[in-house]
Amino acid sequence: MNADVRAETDLRAVFGDEHPATVRVLVPVGMLGGGFPEETVARASELGAHVIAVDGGSTDSGPHYLGTAIAKTSRTAVARDLRLILRAGRAAGIPVIVGSCGTSGTDAGVDWVFGIASEIAEAEGLELTVSRIYSEQSIHIVTKFLEAGAVNALPPAEPLTAEIVAGCSHIVGVLGHEPIVDALASGANLVLTGRATDTALIAAIPLALGMPAGPVWHGSKISECGGLCTTNPLSGGVLVSFDASGFTVEPLASDAVCTPRSVAAHMMYENADPFRMREPAGTLDTSAATYRQLDERSVRVEGSRFERAEQYTIKLEGAAPAGFQTMILVGLRDPQVLARLDEWCGGVLAYLRQNIHRQFGLEPKDFDLQLRRYGHDGVLAKGEPQRSDPPREVGLVFIATAADQQTATQLAKFANPVLLHAPLPGETALPSYAFFGSPAETERGQLHEFVLNHSVNVHSPAQLFRTVRTELVPA
Repeated sequence: MNADVRAETDLRAVFGDEHPATVRVLVPVGMLGGGFPEETVARASELGAHVIAVDGGSTDSGPHYLGTAIAKTSRTAVARDLRLILRAGRAAGIPVIVGSCGTSGTDAGVDWVFGIASEIAEAEGLELTVSRIYSEQSIHIVTKFLEAGAVNALPPAEPLTAEIVAGCSHIVGVLGHEPIVDALASGANLVLTGRATDTALIAAIPLALGMPAGPVWHGSKISECGGLCTTNPLSGGVLVSFDASGFTVEPLASDAVCTPRSVAAHMMYENADPFRMREPAGTLDTSAATYRQLDERSVRVEGSRFERAEQYTIKLEGAAPAGFQTMILVGLRDPQVLARLDEWCGGVLAYLRQNIHRQFGLEPKDFDLQLRRYGHDGVLAKGEPQRSDPPREVGLVFIATAADQQTATQLAKFANPVLLHAPLPGETALPSYAFFGSPAETERGQLHEFVLNHSVNVHSPAQLFRTVRTELVPA
């Protein structure tokens, strides 16, 4: 039985009247659905964890998931991880926080994870007080902020326009820790958020209990990806413990170790500056931090600082449609072609572009053709330092992009015989290359692109977010 309710209490609902001198956060895995050994989370009570926090999303895999509001993770895998976490949380009597639900943190993503949690609660007989924090923003709201001059471009983005906003499929605001604290203070033992900073989930309770902001934000950054800050990145999770002078991080798996090197290195993960990192409320500065091996498995960190910003800001992420795409994968192994690969690819693209207008009546602005050469320079392109060395084998990815799927596929079909038999310029013999399969063309569907990399000035941390509280009581 579900019943939406409202309640107002403080963190005594979580910790009682006395706040702990050390606050311990269990981070079981870098991303919900990524999988972890069951026994590591079962240690939550043994280790004295006060909260279990796990990220549920990322922008790592591109704009498709925000543009479509579809999760990149498997529902089965998410349900498995969430079941173990909820069992451990209820057994230990501690709350669970899941951030950026459904990969991109859209409203649909929050509801998707809530639906899984509801099924688990019913099947496992768990009573849950769930707070869903929604972070999706309407085009109308963002346009109002834009008109008020409250939107700022983040480098290297250009100033935002109303036309760009109107073209977005979905827009989310990246929330900080404050709405999570409010949800916990109102009695929630499961908090599901829309798009949030990875660190906010971990920082919420330590900050609410008075731990110093510098070590809290630093420790949250270090532990956000679970075992990635250990010598065994795929081992599962970590326990991070905050106190008045710093934090300690230790792995949960017996075959993993935290070292000063592995811990300090995580400040360089997804961060342009290894010493500074921006949060909605300010900037973390780790330039004076010290890293010390505390024992064989754990590391102690002290000296981090947090610079509070004069203006609280929320980052906006938005994705917009960017046409449709069809691709062909071709294997090249001819040493003569590979020795002159730039020339061969240039000749293929020139031929196709010259003839597409004649065959289809399309102008250059109506389509885009690309050839990506994996095994040569498919990742770094012109930045590849060994481009002058002929590769032994190349997986050539031909990509046709157009305004609709039918056109993209027709362009790929037109390219098919050229990709299969194109000779080197000046040669007359027709070679044959290897298509990945039959049919050679693979439709990728509608594409999306990130079009928002901006922040908005807000009056309060919760201004852009909406919270719904629900009691899950098994029948």
